[in-house]
Amino acid sequence: MQALSSIKATDYYNLEDLYTEEEKSIRDTVREFVKEEVFPIIEKFNQEMKFPTELIPKMAELGVFGPTLPEQYGGMGISNIAYGLIMQELERGDSGVRSFASVQSALVMYPIYTFGSEEQRMKYLPKLATGELIGCFGLTEPDFGSNPGGMITKAEKVDSGYILNGAKMWITNGTIADVAVVWAKLDGKVRGFLVEKGTKGFSAPEMKGKLSLRASVTSELVFEDCLIPEENLLPNSTGLKSPLMCLTQARFGIAWGTTGLAMACYEAALNYSLSRVQFGKPIASFQITQEKLAYMLTEITKAQLLNYRLAQLKDAGIMRPQQVSLAKRNNCEIAKIIASMAREMLGANGILDEYPVMRHQNNIESVKTYEGTHEMHTLILGEDITGISAFE
Repeated sequence: MQALSSIKATDYYNLEDLYTEEEKSIRDTVREFVKEEVFPIIEKFNQEMKFPTELIPKMAELGVFGPTLPEQYGGMGISNIAYGLIMQELERGDSGVRSFASVQSALVMYPIYTFGSEEQRMKYLPKLATGELIGCFGLTEPDFGSNPGGMITKAEKVDSGYILNGAKMWITNGTIADVAVVWAKLDGKVRGFLVEKGTKGFSAPEMKGKLSLRASVTSELVFEDCLIPEENLLPNSTGLKSPLMCLTQARFGIAWGTTGLAMACYEAALNYSLSRVQFGKPIASFQITQEKLAYMLTEITKAQLLNYRLAQLKDAGIMRPQQVSLAKRNNCEIAKIIASMAREMLGANGILDEYPVMRHQNNIESVKTYEGTHEMHTLILGEDITGISAFE
């Protein structure tokens, strides 16, 4: 990836000085991609409630699918700081674009790499990296969102493999996916299965009517006596801990991504306030506007610092899931507040698709909810602080 030195991101504390040249190059290249390929089309796809599938091969060419994995599986072996910056820049464009990359990387490629056999790795990972295959992750069920352990999707061992029955809901990429990483109870224990498109009894109807995350495919997954071959069981998946490890990977990317969303809203509000003239002067000259901008920049800077340190811990192999919960919880919350403030600052213009703010404001409602709600991450932190679980 070539560095694009002319591109500058909001960086009040000069974190730029701490990034390696490779990390800066990756960030700048993805930011240029978003500027050239995402910004011009995303409002159209948002209005039409479609995902811009034309971006998939271009994103693959950039290397944003599974980039932290070893090269032999199609990855680039980059740092988690670089991966986080990719997520940040993609979500500056749209949460749906970042979600696609997050699912492909953290929820499909990661579990195949971590819990799969070498044969499964070689069969799926290189093609997922190039976008030749699209994946999805099936954990959440219609009646079990925050409590995945209560899932009722079940697999039964038979001579020719496993019979899978059940349903999943709120599945990003489900309808367009070639392979689904599906979690089901086998003899009462949660295990992972690879369910390929076209499997008899497997359907993935798209969910309609969304007012948030509209430029993204969200689906149900339905399994009716699906015969899953023996070799499609993820052999190293061992209980509920396995899908929760995948969620930790996804939440890491969300923490960075929502920071990018907040940056996009802040920058839109700042630029607007400098150009919008009322009472004979730019609204940026008013104290209330400056207070809002100062709040936004402060919270974005804190989020950036959280992300950077979290990625350092992840690269060192000492990151804990609770630390990810803190970053996901905080960054989603401040992104939601900043998006709302930015919309207010743009006045009536804030509701127009000429500006990205209302789209981001709607999207953050989904992003704050999925991969663990604000309340669930609060309780995760509460248990870590006190040693007392409030879940039961």
